[in-house]
Amino acid sequence: MANAYGPLILIPTPLGDNAPMEVLPLIIRQWVEKIDHYIVENEKTARRFIKKIAPNKKQADLSIYILDKYSAELEIKDYLDPCLQGYPMGVLSDAGCPGVADPGALIVEKAHQNNIDVKPLVGPSSLLLALMASGLNGQNFAFNGYLPIDKMAKKKTMLQLEQRARRDQQAQLFIETPYRNQVLFEQLCKVLNNETRLTVACNLTLPEEYIKTQSIVDWKKSKAPDLHKKPTLFILQ
Repeated sequence: MANAYGPLILIPTPLGDNAPMEVLPLIIRQWVEKIDHYIVENEKTARRFIKKIAPNKKQADLSIYILDKYSAELEIKDYLDPCLQGYPMGVLSDAGCPGVADPGALIVEKAHQNNIDVKPLVGPSSLLLALMASGLNGQNFAFNGYLPIDKMAKKKTMLQLEQRARRDQQAQLFIETPYRNQVLFEQLCKVLNNETRLTVACNLTLPEEYIKTQSIVDWKKSKAPDLHKKPTLFILQ
């Protein structure tokens, strides 16, 4: 028997500045038009997205709750009150799918603890899109988030991921802050074994999308892609 609580709707957003409905299904517009309470990573970005999806929706009627990497548990303890009162709530990431490489997982956990139904909607995930296009192992893979900033720690982690990939035939996914992408790519080419395959997936779903997989020895022979300040996902195996 369904409870009387409003559901928590996980709403994917585009990965870049392309028109939202080019990459999102119609059901997202239908939910955005219904929902007035949102938990978001960035208020300005969220309001702009809602305006594009539902231009007739009154921005003044929206209740916005901020959930980012700086949010403390005490701050978010009452965020789900609208759900408990019977209203649906939407969760919006800055880009991609809420809860995946995203602080939204914290509020989803609380929803489950409070017996609130969680409904994930279909939308672009850079992790899955990159893996789909990589030609690497989609049956066995791991997402490792950000590599360490310290140069020596980063090198050690790269070698550990390479060893794990070889031992378990497991594709290793990771990301970097966009302005450090170029340096990371150069480090990967220096540190990894020549036979290791590396996928570089940049600006996914955008007109300037770039996806390429080849061995490190072939990357060394190729002209390096321009990854500076562009959202990029790396996969090695």
